[in-house]
Amino acid sequence: MAMAILVASAGSIFAVQEPAVFHGVARSMLKTISLHLNRNNIRAVEVARAASGDFILHAKVNGVGTPMVIDTGATSVVLTYETAKAVGLPIELADFDTEIETAGGRVKAARLTLDRLAVGKLVELSVPALVVPRGQMKTNLLGMSFLNRLESWEVRPDKLLLHGYP
Repeated sequence: MAMAILVASAGSIFAVQEPAVFHGVARSMLKTISLHLNRNNIRAVEVARAASGDFILHAKVNGVGTPMVIDTGATSVVLTYETAKAVGLPIELADFDTEIETAGGRVKAARLTLDRLAVGKLVELSVPALVVPRGQMKTNLLGMSFLNRLESWEVRPDKLLLHGYP
């Protein structure tokens, strides 16, 4: 005896002859709805382009708020000495032995790991970062060691969109 089940969702009606097919359709629809919800800014951040042309945002490093500039050319998150000290990183013990190229030239930086880096709803744990010596930089950089952990990011003429994984 064949059973007929009608499924209605989002303005569509499906006629399904077998319960097994119904369950498959339902699972597929739930996956589609879930993907749609996740892509509609559930875990996304929009950053407006500043007059300078930069994408500047407010992040939280280990729970402490700080401004950062998104820099896709930076292989790592880079913090100023002053920011690192303000968020409680143990920089007195750090070895400034990693040479990096900045807009101002070459400098030695210290490698460390941020326990938590949050940009809006996007939160990453154990993020590799660099700290530059006092006075070497004025701006914190949100580089690829954070951006590579995201599902995607996209640049538009007036904004940058960061999309986290569900």
